[in-house]
Amino acid sequence: MTYVSILVNVDVDAPVAPIAKLAVDLGRRFNARRLLGFCAADAAIPLVITPETGALLADAWQQLRNDLFHQFARLREEFDDAVGGSIAADWIQALDHPTRSLGEAAHMADLIVMRSPQDAATDNLFRSADPGAVVLQAGRPVLITPNTCERISAKKVVIAWKNTREARRAVSDAVPMLRLAHEVALVVIDAEPDNEIRHTAQNVASFLLHHGVRVATEVLTSRDETDALLRFLASFEADLVVSGAYGHSRVREWAFGGMTRSLLDQTGISRLMAS
Repeated sequence: MTYVSILVNVDVDAPVAPIAKLAVDLGRRFNARRLLGFCAADAAIPLVITPETGALLADAWQQLRNDLFHQFARLREEFDDAVGGSIAADWIQALDHPTRSLGEAAHMADLIVMRSPQDAATDNLFRSADPGAVVLQAGRPVLITPNTCERISAKKVVIAWKNTREARRAVSDAVPMLRLAHEVALVVIDAEPDNEIRHTAQNVASFLLHHGVRVATEVLTSRDETDALLRFLASFEADLVVSGAYGHSRVREWAFGGMTRSLLDQTGISRLMAS
């Protein structure tokens, strides 16, 4: 099991080189066959159009969309320069909503790589994909990296485990990354951990051992699982956390559980998430 095809999200307003170099490094380490550079953005449709302003606003909106095509061309050039022919690479662009477009493109890849926004919700959903929503929509593992990170060491990895479909998917999807690690801790947090919880954690450790990953299990007693996990990440000096993403869809946005939201906000650490 490995990541043969890696989809690299390029935000239209963000530097290209860091995320492209990081993806190239991952591609080399996993012997990936191709990188797919992806960029999507659109201009927001004016909310108020009157007969007097309609033509003017329509022209301005179209000009903004034309400008995006010029930006796409520049970003593709920068992406190609950063990749430098070191690995086979293609480019995909879409004049469309970036989060939705990235989720729809996920079928082409084994892994999606994207940078962290400044917080868990992006400021402009027409120009930047929302990582949390991408995780829940894509059906693929999503590696969310710090803004300027150019390499993921993945030497010390923490698995935030609970016996759910999302966590099981995340662990399975993370196996190639876990094989790179020097140290892996599987952390279970519960207010009253019982023997079944400990037994399940040991079963996961055994599953990973069959895939060549040695894991130490840690069962923590706490009523505040988010606080306990963040404290453990700091004490363990983790450089990557693997977790399921838990959320549900409202009419126009995703609402996340406490731990998922907190991990999305941890922009100084890499996170591999699946749903």
